[in-house]
Amino acid sequence: MTCNEIRELMPDLAAGLSAASAEMNEHLTTCPVCQRKLAELRQTMALLDEWQAPEPSPYFDVRLQARVREEIANPRPGWLQWMRKPALALALTLLVVVGGTVVSRRSEHLGPGPNAAVEVQGLPPLRVEPGTAVGDLQALDKNHDLYADFDMLDDLEVQSNVTANP
Repeated sequence: MTCNEIRELMPDLAAGLSAASAEMNEHLTTCPVCQRKLAELRQTMALLDEWQAPEPSPYFDVRLQARVREEIANPRPGWLQWMRKPALALALTLLVVVGGTVVSRRSEHLGPGPNAAVEVQGLPPLRVEPGTAVGDLQALDKNHDLYADFDMLDDLEVQSNVTANP
């Protein structure tokens, strides 16, 4: 017999549920690893035989019956209880869809990305890298209205300082 075959039969042998065959005895006398495993299993079984389960509390049954009565007396959750999870899932789905829509529409208004090709009449398309002079000029041109509003804010700040400090 091989070690794997013996290991499968060891728990029954250690518990005393089956007797060792001649082949098993022969293998156990020649294999120190299997001898050690069988000895360890026998020690474990002996410890388990000595162990005794603790007795339950004398008031266990009384407390269990009281708890059962409490559970019976509690009202059962209504139809809203089972609706809660699908409603939360639907709300989350709607939130993701609305968020995706807002982001996609916003990106449409921003125009092409920073690495978009610039087409000049008569020349092949040119890729503009962010941070270059051409890219900066294009950003200034595209956002002219926004920057104009900033200038107006600066003018308002200067006017408010003048009226506050006469």
